[in-house]
Amino acid sequence: MRLTFTKMHGLGNDFMVINALDKPFALTKDEIRRLAHRRFGVGFDQILIVEPPTVAEAEFDYRIFNADGGEVENCGNGARCFARYVREQGLTQNRDITVQSGAGLMQLTVEDDQQVTVRMEVPQFVPESVPFVADTESAVYAIEVADSQVEAGVVAIGNPHVVVVVEDVENCQFELLGPALESHKRFPNRVNAGFMQPLARGEVRLRVYERGVGETMACGTGACAAVVTGIRRNLLDREVTVHLTGGDLRVKWPDNNEPVAMTGPCETVYEGTLE
Repeated sequence: MRLTFTKMHGLGNDFMVINALDKPFALTKDEIRRLAHRRFGVGFDQILIVEPPTVAEAEFDYRIFNADGGEVENCGNGARCFARYVREQGLTQNRDITVQSGAGLMQLTVEDDQQVTVRMEVPQFVPESVPFVADTESAVYAIEVADSQVEAGVVAIGNPHVVVVVEDVENCQFELLGPALESHKRFPNRVNAGFMQPLARGEVRLRVYERGVGETMACGTGACAAVVTGIRRNLLDREVTVHLTGGDLRVKWPDNNEPVAMTGPCETVYEGTLE
């Protein structure tokens, strides 16, 4: 089997993108894991699949598989790359592109400077929608993890996130708490764990331990989750610059009942073919 792909990244969060409009996507979990290996494969955090639309409102279906082979609902950095990919491949001429992901419809806009704005869905805080085990909804939860207790915000933005506010993202027990939170029993479907250091009301630093991947250089939905949980705790304004290891994203949440908008860059690295 010959597999043609494009390697892309959004602030170092890297992807293998495959056009499955004419040929159904058929890689197994083991094959995805082998391709994701950074010494023996292509190397990527997620694999992104372009498929024919299954709903009338969308131009394409957008599927995402993590490096461990598991399919997930959404990926914000991947969505930016998806928008650039379908235009660069001549699959659409539109700059406003609607796609259907596992989280629902998403609106992607390629800006004049070739950055991409992704309008995510309205954040969901009800514990059952994350899902998260809790008796009642709260802006902050106490979670027992790794023989300590953290206070964290919990939200679903297409996929589940927990966000812990820290004084210094470089010295926050990230390597211990990240994987411990990802697989915590209060998150039945596992979770993406963010560690946010507020610098000002419009500026934060962020590290994210992604579900099924580990630490990545950037996480788009993680940046959105950090901002909305920070707003709920009255730590942040409605528009925030998020500094990630790979670079900066701009996140805006105009109102509690509106979608979150995220804007940032993305790049094509190379195209390849595998047998």
